[in-house]
Amino acid sequence: MSSESAFQVLKSGPLASLQDAGRYGVRHLGITQGGAADLHAWAWANWLAGNSWGRAVLEVTFGGLSLQADQALTLALTGADLGVTLDGEAIAPWASFKVRAGQTLAFSTPKSGLRAYLAVAGGFFADPVLGSLSGVARERLGGHDGQGSQLKAGDELRVDSAEAGNCKPLREMPSSRIPDYRQPPTLEFVLGAQSAEFTGISLFNFFNRPWVVDNRSDRMGIRLQGPKLSSRVGSMVSEGLALGAVQVPPDGQPIVLLNDRQTIGGYPRLGTLPPLACSRLAQCLPGGEVRFRPVSLERAHHAYLEFSRHFR
Repeated sequence: MSSESAFQVLKSGPLASLQDAGRYGVRHLGITQGGAADLHAWAWANWLAGNSWGRAVLEVTFGGLSLQADQALTLALTGADLGVTLDGEAIAPWASFKVRAGQTLAFSTPKSGLRAYLAVAGGFFADPVLGSLSGVARERLGGHDGQGSQLKAGDELRVDSAEAGNCKPLREMPSSRIPDYRQPPTLEFVLGAQSAEFTGISLFNFFNRPWVVDNRSDRMGIRLQGPKLSSRVGSMVSEGLALGAVQVPPDGQPIVLLNDRQTIGGYPRLGTLPPLACSRLAQCLPGGEVRFRPVSLERAHHAYLEFSRHFR
């Protein structure tokens, strides 16, 4: 399969990498799933670009990235508002648009949210590693170079030659599906694992007090600051960790595990955030507040099915 250049990287941001739906069937080897931290924004970016589920898009965290188009492209932008401009003209998120060869797309700094998603019609091209293009820097897997590297100045983003110049019609985003990242979220949470081992006051505080996103958070996990949670279990034999698992280490400050998490862990777990709650949490800036509300596993599953039906 041949490919053609879509963009040249003029300026690298702090964090920008290719992400698809993730790397599955390899956790027994100690390899994490990777994939878009905000599944919701990633899926809608592909939909706006006319792509099927699973295509790789560019995840841009905090902004600071500049790209120059090497050919005419149909693009879509979702997720955080990072003050994106095309040749100096503002581009609103949650929309598809077209660029010409030589134009410059620039990401500034967060206005709302943390992670933006840029999709190209046909999807970005790279060699898959263990079945996925998702870049995981810690494991040096996937991404635009196969080594999980973040983009840097001088790098190139490519598209499949068969898809090059793919000028699909522009699509309009359903307004009801656009989240407001400026509002502190209340996230759904499914109790489980070792929840019965936590004290009553810990459970009360978890659901009735605000939590602050720690600035040490990353794609491995979101650290939260708030009242200390206490468990009768200090440490355990390590168990497998799902996306959204909430571990509570000895300091009593919970960690929500995200896409680049380790595959096993030995801290007690209070429960799990469903995928769409993880997506919303991934858009919270350091210092932002979040709250949690309990839901049943059936309710969380229904919400995911309702979301995914748009992309079948």
